[in-house]
Amino acid sequence: MGLAKGHFLCAMLRKALTLYGLTMIAVGSCIGSGIFVTPGQIVQAVPNALLALLAWVLGGVLALTGALTFSELGSMFPRSGGMYAYLREAYGDFAAFLYGWIILLVVNSGALAGLGAAFAEYLKIFFPGMSEAAKVAIAAVSVLGLTALNMLGVHVSQALSNVLTGLKLLAIAMIIAVGFLYGSAERTGLQFSLNEGVPEAWPTALLTALIGVIFSIGGWHHASYVAGEAIDAPRTAPRAMVLGVFIVLAAYLLVNMAYMLLLPLDAIARTPRVAGEALEQVAPWGGKAVAAAIALSIFGTVSIYTMSAPRIYFAMASDGIFLSSLAKVHPRWRTPMLAMSVQALWSIGVLLFFGGLFDRIITFVTFADALFMGLAGAAVFVLRIRRPQVERPVRAWGYPIVPAVFVLLSAAFAVNTFWERPEQALPGLGLLAVGAGVFGWLKRRHSQVP
Repeated sequence: MGLAKGHFLCAMLRKALTLYGLTMIAVGSCIGSGIFVTPGQIVQAVPNALLALLAWVLGGVLALTGALTFSELGSMFPRSGGMYAYLREAYGDFAAFLYGWIILLVVNSGALAGLGAAFAEYLKIFFPGMSEAAKVAIAAVSVLGLTALNMLGVHVSQALSNVLTGLKLLAIAMIIAVGFLYGSAERTGLQFSLNEGVPEAWPTALLTALIGVIFSIGGWHHASYVAGEAIDAPRTAPRAMVLGVFIVLAAYLLVNMAYMLLLPLDAIARTPRVAGEALEQVAPWGGKAVAAAIALSIFGTVSIYTMSAPRIYFAMASDGIFLSSLAKVHPRWRTPMLAMSVQALWSIGVLLFFGGLFDRIITFVTFADALFMGLAGAAVFVLRIRRPQVERPVRAWGYPIVPAVFVLLSAAFAVNTFWERPEQALPGLGLLAVGAGVFGWLKRRHSQVP
């Protein structure tokens, strides 16, 4: 009965997302502040131009194998919630609930709190007298304001995403153009060889570098969360995820090349603001221009996150495994406004009351996030065995090798995180245990309702 109810409520959402709009959501979810600041951390780990670029390629391969794997799942289950729906179809309510629980409690709400604070922090460059109270207020208003805008309809969200993501790509294109037009490999000493700067334990160093890469390139699967509102979703959602990864990877490789043409590798490794220092080599206003670009980029990501993840909570509620009120859809705008409101308010609570502590909690669940990604990828194998009769408008390219690579890489990342940083992974297990208790309580509560 819960499933039938879910289909009915999902049908109430307006199908207005085009291939272009959904691709811009995939791209905009990836491009936040990471590409402007993390290249220095990656060069610190692998102080060799070739290996640094290889780290970005490997991160892109992981994202691409994931997008190609999810393309089959997205074509089979083009519903709101994306990964949540894949997990539910393959493993049942419990695994799907735990994923949504982690996303709401920590991953997406915590990310929104952090992104809102980062947005206000970059504005301080233009308003140096800004107080901490004003910074928190700006962060909260940005989350609330963008949530309210996205409530006005998925067509509004699509227009907003198209504009903001387009401006992000324009800012990155500007940096690329400056680097290739005014940069010089001779001046920066750029060499693509393995003769120097290669760490002895370079495989381990490459894995360390991947942390920053994955942080910067993750997010493409947010397009799957809103698949239920896409036009011709079985084909649109898979294509959008794959196209989004290709666009982001191409942009990231080119902008890293631009950084290397403008700054020596040792200078990149020393700075937390590589984009600003790179442009300052050409123009004194480069730092402020990059600060504005980062603020804009973060603002665009906040907009997408306020819109995309609530579709998970909406799907959970409409399937009867979460608070039923979160399945309500606005009669005119046809958006899950209550689910969106809950996420916004919880994010602001995180911002106000947890602050830096919650940033550490997000780190705690990194391994759990990777684990769920691997489980969702493995759903391709599970469903081909259990439900071969389900129509698959798109089949995973390179099956079974490509999905296996994604699953193995995701599992390796999760296991490595748990092994290397158990003190950070164990609290993640604790949050999952709490989620298991909440799931049991909700099940008992639903079973008592006549």
